[in-house]
This record gives sequence, C-alpha cells and structure tokens, in this order.
Amino acid sequence: MIAVEIKHLTKNFDIEGHTIAALNDVSLTIEKGDIFGVIGMSGAGKSTLVRSINFLERPTDGNIYIEGVDLGTLSERELRRMRSRIGMIFQNFNLLEQRNVLDNVCFSLEINGTKRREAKKRALELLKLVKIEEKAKAYPSQLSGGQKQRVAIARALATDPQILLCDEATSALDPQTTASILDLIKEINEKLGITVVIITHQMSVVTDVCKKVAIIDSGRLVETGRVEEIFSDPKSDAARELLLGKKISFQPLEKLEEGRRIRIVFRENSAYEPILSNLILKLQIPVNILKADTKNIGGKAVGEMILGLPEDGGQQADIIRELKKTGIYVTEVSEIE
Repeated sequence: MIAVEIKHLTKNFDIEGHTIAALNDVSLTIEKGDIFGVIGMSGAGKSTLVRSINFLERPTDGNIYIEGVDLGTLSERELRRMRSRIGMIFQNFNLLEQRNVLDNVCFSLEINGTKRREAKKRALELLKLVKIEEKAKAYPSQLSGGQKQRVAIARALATDPQILLCDEATSALDPQTTASILDLIKEINEKLGITVVIITHQMSVVTDVCKKVAIIDSGRLVETGRVEEIFSDPKSDAARELLLGKKISFQPLEKLEEGRRIRIVFRENSAYEPILSNLILKLQIPVNILKADTKNIGGKAVGEMILGLPEDGGQQADIIRELKKTGIYVTEVSEIE
C-alpha cells in the first residue's frame, strides 16, 4: 500500500520580484511502513518537500496524495483532520518552554479536544515508549538535546499518526545522541508500523536507518532507490558527492588511466574477508588505501574502499580483474575539483 505519493510537484517562491523554483517536477512514491530518506545539500529543497507533504507549503503545481487522498481537493477543515494523521519533528525541537514535558506532549491532544485525564494517560504512555518518563515534570530548559527530541517525538505520536515526518531531526545532536534517536525512530517504525520520512543532509543517517532514499539536487529529484543499491552504484553526481564528501566523477573502467583511483564496494560476509590482503599477496603489487569504511545498511555489512593504483597500466588491469573475480563492484574515481 502507498502511504505518500507525490506527482510532478513544483513549488515556486517570489522573492523581490524574482521567481525561485525550490522544487521542480518532483515525483516520489513512499510505501506504507517504510523508512524513507530524502537527502541533499543545504538549499536543495528538502525542507520545502517535507512541508509540502502535509500542505504546510501548498504546491505551485502537482499533487500530494496521502493514502490515496489528494490533499489539494480537501477543505481547510478536512486538511486539519488529515494533518492529525501526519506527525512532524524538527531540528530545533519546537517545545513550549513554559510547559513541562508531560504538558508538552498533552498539548496536541488538548487541541484536538481530548479530555485532560485521557490526554495525561496517553502522554505518560508515550513518554515511556520514548524512554523519558522520568522527566515528565521537568521543563525543556532542564533537558539535553537528545531528551528534548525524545519529548518532541512523543508529542508527534500523540494523535496516533500514520506518517512521521522528520525534518533534520538529528542535525543539532552529537553523533552518539544521533545514533540513539535513530534507533528510537527505527523501533517506533517496527512497533507501530508508522511510515517515516527522514529529511537530512547526512548520508550516515540514511545508511543507518533508511530502507529507500531519494536524492534532491537544486530542487530536482536526481536519483531514487534502495539505500544499498545507491551506496554501491550511485548514478548521479549529487549522490557521489554525498557519499565521498567532495565532487568526484565515476568513469567507466575501460577509460582507466594510469595513476587513477578506484572505489570498491563489497557486501555481507565479504566485508569481513581479507580480500585486499589476498590480492596483494597473490599479485605482489602494492595498493594505496586512501579510504576504508564498513557500514550497516539494511542489516547487512557493506564495505567501501577508495584505492590508489600503481602507475603501470598492466598492473592496474590485473588488480581490477582479480577484484571482479571476487564479485566486488569496482568503479573508477577521478576528482574534478
């Protein structure tokens, strides 16, 4: 079943007499129960996209469907009812400083007309779910960033949403806290079956928790697919830049030149095998490791290396041939900066 369908979405802003296209003809399908990542550099249009999903930003053109319902056809009253099924968490938490943790979670329930006793009971259940029930009487100023985000998640879940939108929800957190929040989001997805859409500029967030990903660049959708597939074989320049942290170009191996670099990607059990050591011992050819990393993507170990090859063309060909025999994906990498 499809939870969110975006068809030919365009969003323009008029700024000082000029029309700026924040999104240009974006089409996406997000399946129910999925954890879907939307990634791009700053200014790519990610936040505009997530705010369009719940119609906080109305599209200039195109359609947004939530479980088959076209949001553009709804009245304001119907749209408010639909938004109650779409929770949202933000980078800066957006908690009410004058309310304690319990009352922050109760707030959205009170707006919907829930009685105080019922709202309090539901809020306490959610605080337990996000593992911060001991802070129920504390105020936001007394909480760490990670604790604030847990409260924000509990508040977003208060109305039993079917979809949870996360707009740079971990960008203000340190790496350890980010990991714990991502684990919590994954747990919520598995326990409650909520569809999660994560907007981020961090590839590590996508590889840690997302099943599928869309890459936005300058307001356009440039690539989409399973995270593991895009990590192994990125097609767009934007994906390659996000993966390697700089502008690079992947060229066909037939055009490999002396002294160039290659990127190898290996999966599951091969990620823990001494493939490179075996290669060097067999060929007696030195290889320069420029980068090496192993990631858990979708519960599978996926390894990545950037190798600097020797200048001899024959030795390069031998190395590539032996690597391909092991089933490793090999691509040339050349800097264009």
